[in-house]
Amino acid sequence: MTNFLHSLLMQIPDDLKPWAALGLGAIVLVCLALFHGSGVHAVLVFHKRNERRLWSGRPHHSEATLLFGTSVFLLLSLHIIGVLIWAFVLAHCGLILKANDAIYFCANAYTTLGYGIVDLDPQWRNISPIIGISGLFTFAWTTSALVGVVTGHNRLLEQLEIEREKQLELRAAARNAIGAVRGQESEAERASRLKNAKDHEARGVRERFENWRDEDKEIETMREAERAKIAEIRKKENEDEDKLGPGMPPDS
Repeated sequence: MTNFLHSLLMQIPDDLKPWAALGLGAIVLVCLALFHGSGVHAVLVFHKRNERRLWSGRPHHSEATLLFGTSVFLLLSLHIIGVLIWAFVLAHCGLILKANDAIYFCANAYTTLGYGIVDLDPQWRNISPIIGISGLFTFAWTTSALVGVVTGHNRLLEQLEIEREKQLELRAAARNAIGAVRGQESEAERASRLKNAKDHEARGVRERFENWRDEDKEIETMREAERAKIAEIRKKENEDEDKLGPGMPPDS
């Protein structure tokens, strides 16, 4: 296939090869722009969908950071794929023989770096500026998308910080409530033991054993009530944490 394309391009008259280079470059540029636009749209949809998920519910800073890093990596991947597309076209058209050289040349032209030891045939070098133009287009597109991603990420972090403070307040209130319940239970348990200890002095051995058994049942009932209250406090605290967040970003 490579030899066929190369031989087909070589059959073009020399005077028309610069125009053929422009035509070939224009076709690839349009296709690449369509691909890049679709990719940027998919990344923005991915970021917005996961951003909405993080806006509702409990704050997770690590997930927000991972989402931002993933979005940036996907945007970078679109440019790497763009370079590989240009390299694929040039290599399969026989304009650059080695794939590594094609990738190196396209990366330099795509980023408008402007230097390198690999170059095209003078009759086909019109493709070089078109590769540079495609890079300018796609980088500008990515930059505008990245501004939105960064803005949304910063806004999300601010909201998560507010939610984190509320979460800490809820947990502190729950700890205080649990401490109060445990303190009340301990106080009631001590009062029960003191009362039973006084009753023991006025009773016989058999009655004392029965009284101790009743005391253990009473204390176990107190502890079960304490555990139930603590479980209810923790359940309510978890429900309140699940309700954190406005649910949706302001501009959704």
